[in-house]
Amino acid sequence: MRPGLAHDILVLSADHLFLVAVSASAAVAIGVPLGIWSARHPRPRKWTLGFASVMQTVPSLALFGFLIPVPWIGGIGKRTAIVALILYALLPILRNTVAGILGVDAAVRESAVAMGMTEGQILWQVELPLAARTIMAGIRVAVVVTVGSATIAAAIGGGGLGEFIFRGIATVDTTQILAGAIPAAVMALLVDGGLGWVEKRLARS
Repeated sequence: MRPGLAHDILVLSADHLFLVAVSASAAVAIGVPLGIWSARHPRPRKWTLGFASVMQTVPSLALFGFLIPVPWIGGIGKRTAIVALILYALLPILRNTVAGILGVDAAVRESAVAMGMTEGQILWQVELPLAARTIMAGIRVAVVVTVGSATIAAAIGGGGLGEFIFRGIATVDTTQILAGAIPAAVMALLVDGGLGWVEKRLARS
């Protein structure tokens, strides 16, 4: 290992984690409320799920490229990378939120209505607790996918562990490639394990 490589790995790992944390948090903040709204409105549901599905099918590098010329959100750097990562993370969160809310037994909801609960109370006290595990499963998938997709951010100056990978490919340096790939893989495994634990706790509650 060359001198300073360990320090560079730590710095770029922190940068990578920042990209993941910001984009995943924004995707949750957008996806969960949008999923709840879509579950309540069947007609627009196909459009919201359709848009998220289209974003998921676009190759990651192509999506980064498409966003660069877009005014206000485009350009070279972290901003464009974060927007692209949010779009990629939306589908599993949105889809699982819709599935979780619609999966609540109608009899349970009718019982809550009969008890005099308002729509807001039914949502917070009945539907969301029952749908929590399904929603968390979507968030788990989205965050793990974001950890992997964030490596592409380096291609447009977004930073992260992808800098090692692209630099290593350009110079045919296996050490640099592994310096980016291994921490990214470990990060994905840790995130998957941590969110999996939360998901199991929600299943028991």
